[in-house]
Amino acid sequence: MNFSSVFIRRPIFATVVSVIITLIGLMAMRTLPIEQYPSVVPPTISVSATYPGASAQTVSDTVAAVLAQEINGTKDMIYLTSSSSDSGQMSMSVYFNIGTDPQTAQINVNNRVQQALSQLPSEVQSQGVTVEQRSSSVLLFVAVTAEGGSDAYDSLYLTNYANINITDTLKQLPGVGQAEVLGSQEFAMRVWLNPDKLAQYDLTPAEVSSAIQAQNSVVAAGKLGAEPQSNPTPYTYTITTEGRYENVDQFRDIVLRTNPDGSSLRLSDVARIELGKNSYGIQGYVNNSPIAPIAIYLQPGANALDVAAEVKASMADLKTRFPPGLSYEIPYDTTLFIDASIESVEQTFIEALLLVAVIVFVFLQSWRSTLVAMSVVPISVVGTFAGMYLLDFSINLLSLFGMILAIGIVVDDAIVVIENVERIMEEDEEATPFSASLEAMKEVSGAVIATAFIMSAVFVPVGFMSGLTGQMYQQFAITIAISVAISAIVALSFTPAISAIFLKHQDRMKQSGFVRVIRKPFDWFNKLFDKITDLFMAITNFIIHQLWLVLVGLVAAGVFSWMIFAQLPAALLPSEDQGVALASVSLPAGSSVARTDAYVQELSQRLRDAVPGINYVVGIPGFDILSSSPNTSKGTVFVTMKPWEDRDITVDQLTQKIMQIGGQIQGGQTVAFNLPPIQGLSPTGGFTGYLQAFGGDTSQQLADAAGKVMQAAAERPELSGVFSSLDVNVPVYRAKVDIEKARSLGVDISDLNTTMASTFGSSFVNYFTRSSRNFQVYLQSEDDFRRNPEDLSKVYVRGGDGQRVPLSELVTLTRGKAPTVLQRYNTYPAAQFSGGPAPGYSSGQAVAAMQEVVADTLGVNYSMGWSGEAYQQVNVGTAATLALSFGVIMMFLILAAQYESWTLPLAVVSAVPFAFVGAILAVYLAGLSTSVYLQVGLLVVVGLAAKNAILIVEFAEQQRKHAGLSVVDAAKVAARQRFRPIVMTSLAFIGGTLPLALASGASAASRNQIGTPVVGGMISITLLATVFVPATYVLIMKVTHGLQAKFGKGEQRHDRQPEARESQ
Repeated sequence: MNFSSVFIRRPIFATVVSVIITLIGLMAMRTLPIEQYPSVVPPTISVSATYPGASAQTVSDTVAAVLAQEINGTKDMIYLTSSSSDSGQMSMSVYFNIGTDPQTAQINVNNRVQQALSQLPSEVQSQGVTVEQRSSSVLLFVAVTAEGGSDAYDSLYLTNYANINITDTLKQLPGVGQAEVLGSQEFAMRVWLNPDKLAQYDLTPAEVSSAIQAQNSVVAAGKLGAEPQSNPTPYTYTITTEGRYENVDQFRDIVLRTNPDGSSLRLSDVARIELGKNSYGIQGYVNNSPIAPIAIYLQPGANALDVAAEVKASMADLKTRFPPGLSYEIPYDTTLFIDASIESVEQTFIEALLLVAVIVFVFLQSWRSTLVAMSVVPISVVGTFAGMYLLDFSINLLSLFGMILAIGIVVDDAIVVIENVERIMEEDEEATPFSASLEAMKEVSGAVIATAFIMSAVFVPVGFMSGLTGQMYQQFAITIAISVAISAIVALSFTPAISAIFLKHQDRMKQSGFVRVIRKPFDWFNKLFDKITDLFMAITNFIIHQLWLVLVGLVAAGVFSWMIFAQLPAALLPSEDQGVALASVSLPAGSSVARTDAYVQELSQRLRDAVPGINYVVGIPGFDILSSSPNTSKGTVFVTMKPWEDRDITVDQLTQKIMQIGGQIQGGQTVAFNLPPIQGLSPTGGFTGYLQAFGGDTSQQLADAAGKVMQAAAERPELSGVFSSLDVNVPVYRAKVDIEKARSLGVDISDLNTTMASTFGSSFVNYFTRSSRNFQVYLQSEDDFRRNPEDLSKVYVRGGDGQRVPLSELVTLTRGKAPTVLQRYNTYPAAQFSGGPAPGYSSGQAVAAMQEVVADTLGVNYSMGWSGEAYQQVNVGTAATLALSFGVIMMFLILAAQYESWTLPLAVVSAVPFAFVGAILAVYLAGLSTSVYLQVGLLVVVGLAAKNAILIVEFAEQQRKHAGLSVVDAAKVAARQRFRPIVMTSLAFIGGTLPLALASGASAASRNQIGTPVVGGMISITLLATVFVPATYVLIMKVTHGLQAKFGKGEQRHDRQPEARESQ
């Protein structure tokens, strides 16, 4: 008994099954998270430490190297990078395999850090080493600022107000992974020493530091009457001490010395004390007003749109408690792009649905048939959400694109069923819709099941791919596979059941004059289509009788496709206009923060004056986005644009404008970028790599090697804009201590070091308490005493005989050059490189060229280590090609099982090269690249090419087996009968994907990249594959029969086929 006959006889049962599928999908849809892309960024653990006053080289050697050696080799770690700056800060990022639990990774890294702590300098140990998860998905920035750009509140107040009163509330919101104030400008008690006063009162900085430590301390004083007591008291009293100081006045009153006359020398007599900042390097602005930038990170699996709405509602509530004149802005919000993208995709979805409905109506010429065919779409597409829920997918751009493509695919099965029912009713006037449905399902059930298996065979292998591309393919391909599976179930159950009830004989329907007038265009269309069919058959007949053309066509299609494909530039994902541009500002090496600040503010002002499409300009002088580290001569600028419909400038035009305006400002350079497609993979587009030195090179030797690589890279045609961020020519002073002289004078070396640190650097003393939180106390000389080398003579240390010795007697400062930032890759010193492929070359080719340049130029003692997108590309290798190949092999095996033949599936597979021709040619003509989207598009057209070919081969086999026709006649009959449904399904699919290929607005680049190859592939399948497949079938059957006759096997195996076919 036929599977579908059960549902045809029980239409209510068939309807209930479809309604249940839809309801489960709707319930799942409500709970699925919404995000831009699935989680494809490797989990990252951040390790940070501070060594106040230390140079980049010192931090790299004593902190970064020690931690890297201990952390290297942590379970599931793929690589680590570290950056040490001359602000004394060390930041390390440890990257793990995609899929690693971040909490487990954090515990593992923290355990390694604890083992290394004892090897770190005491100054670093006293401030601690921070280990935390770093989410790559910044959801939005909240900028706390003074209303109307006034200067009522400075950045110190804003930052600490945000830290104390805002971030804790935001962290508690469901879906918020982390909320942190960037720039680390926390309160600090700053003790500004006056060396002249210290000399006057015969004191040294080391003695002042000791006095602060002694009096600003926590003492556990104990209890009165605590046990044991020989004579127990009735009460026990806890003794409390003053504890840590809380305000400036308490620090001013610290006693440094008591004189014989009973008077006291206090800290305020030799120093100025104020509540200041712990760091003066980095400052943030929005439209040139100081801000406290709060970064909100999304928790994995959370709904980005819901979380953003909660954060905005919470901030509106918190604002009611703000002091007068304090406000906030949201200058960066990723959900605007996600929201606009999803809205655009929904619009594309509706356009696709309408186009498919129109095409189906034109061919079926009956509103009843069109309604039955289109009813499959909501069931299959909505039902897919249930599958996505079970597989822990999210609603993102990739899964939504998969659903749009699925519209054209899922309608195919329904069209095949309906078209066959109508053909049987047309050919047999006695047939009722019920009997026609039963007969039609006997003919096409096998083809529907085979095509469902084929489409799944093409897409499901992709689900087993690992890494970043695997994650992306899965969300895309598995979504389509689920839709196809549901549509096959619906086509075998609901569609024939409804057809049996709903479809009518066209000839028996009463036609009024008005209806006949309306049907006139359909008659013209049918006549035109009959002529097209005759032309198609003429070409098909010609090729069938000239079988050598089949081989020529297949070879030509394959060679032509490969030639064009080889010329296409490659990228992981197309860059999108996300409404945000990023700029990196560079001033001459060694420039002060004040100078960088002035440049950034000037750039910000000019941009807002010159470009009307700008909403916010966020400036961060003192921070280098390329190396993610503090650097006084660098700055970072984010430019947020107005919504897509409110501006006429694209992000690419804006980046050009930023560089143009930056070039007009004296004293600096500006390089602007579009944001990378996936946040967290790399700060800019292109590749990021690290030139590792295995031979223990000095920073100067490493810089020389990096210079050679840059020179060689400039001569390679595959590479563009290759540069290294390592700069060892920053002006510095080197301090040389005369140890012998210090010892002869009885100077304690640790006192000398403390004095140096508290004069020219920020010497950390201990902590004080404010608003129930602990903040740091720093000792430093007033700015007048640390401007030039001569100031050494104004600072003193204590000698062995109690006499003060000027620092200039013991320390010599000489001019030199040194790096301000040093990088490490894994355990080796490294120079960071950035660059990209030259026009016409792929990012894969650029990465390979860089590796060749390093090997040829420097030999085996150097190597290129990759990070971000480049690392994923190098390690993915040929995964996409393997997936495509595996899909074709699986398709072949399923067809072999279906037809019980090893040769017949070749007729179906022969359609694949013709699919490639159209897809790749369309991408080439549109000037697009071979991204993940093209690769998925190729998977789709492979499945569709096979699907159309199966319809021809299946019918040809039925004609040969059941009607007793010859191979040639069977091929001709099948080609004619199947031409109309193939053209109809192909046009329906083209209609479904055309809105993608022609899309504009948010995420348009992604939609174009996926729509273009699919539309091109379907056109070539319709024009070429449908002509060549019947001839290929004839060629294969003739060769098979010839071989069987020659080797005497006859038709034994094929004789079993009818039974196999009937049993389906």
